[in-house]
Amino acid sequence: MEELQLVVFRLGKEEYGVDIAKVQEIVRVQEVTHIPQAPAFVEGIVNLRGNIIPIVDLKKRFNLEGGDVSEKEKRVIVVNVGKQIVGIVVDSVSEIIRIPRENVEPPPPIVAGIEATYIEGVGKIDKRLIILLNIEKILTEKEKEELKTLDYSS
Repeated sequence: MEELQLVVFRLGKEEYGVDIAKVQEIVRVQEVTHIPQAPAFVEGIVNLRGNIIPIVDLKKRFNLEGGDVSEKEKRVIVVNVGKQIVGIVVDSVSEIIRIPRENVEPPPPIVAGIEATYIEGVGKIDKRLIILLNIEKILTEKEKEELKTLDYSS
């Protein structure tokens, strides 16, 4: 039986999962340097051990409500999107789980206000539903190119 290994996190009231193979690390939210002319969902950039990485706010990306989350709970999941390293801001990271592939259903057209484009499926584990994000599709090809060309020197 094939299993998926997922990093599970929260955005608002919903649980999401991303393939652990795409995750480089999980860090606390750092001070972000804002950059001019960045897309609205890009918070800015951070210096992570000498690497400058763009920070994407998934709530803004998916047009989700803000909600009350303390800065202590928020995390940045550093992921590989295409050939680019990107940090995604989430409300909290809860666990790493394994889920049998047979427990994953195809995504409905819209889940929790998020278009199916971003979703690989919905995992069922116990009584929980975990929305499986396709991390490769959280940015369009055009947006990936825009992030590469942003002026990080400001």
